[in-house]
Amino acid sequence: MSAPGPAPRRRGPRRDRRGRGLRGPVALPGSLSARGGGFPGTRAQQFDQLVLSLVAQLEPRWGATWGTVEFGVEEAPLIPPDWRDDVPLATLVAATRTEPARIVVFRRPVERRVSGRAETAALVLALLVERVAELLGRDPHEIDPRYED
Repeated sequence: MSAPGPAPRRRGPRRDRRGRGLRGPVALPGSLSARGGGFPGTRAQQFDQLVLSLVAQLEPRWGATWGTVEFGVEEAPLIPPDWRDDVPLATLVAATRTEPARIVVFRRPVERRVSGRAETAALVLALLVERVAELLGRDPHEIDPRYED
């Protein structure tokens, strides 16, 4: 009797059962993977984090001056069908008796105008600085010296 030969080699990914992609700590970012860290999140979540981090940079200097302001991110502005101007990238909604002022950045129009994270961060910073300057009635260069026209 002869010794059995090596087992036939499997073809295809070993952990791609049912077409769901590779699974486990090797394939996914996380605390168990070799790379460590968490998931970077969706593009929308990353954009939200960018806006929050830029607001956090402006807040120590201007937070007491601007009072209660809500910062938000929307996918796109609601514009009427007969709109002829450029699509707005951000807006300032004035405060009312019952509602605080709001600064809203529109994610999709911003992302369409830039290519890359650095350009996105620069544009969002410029938009936030312009809206805060509008809110406070000041020059944007006074709000943040990094502001570029």
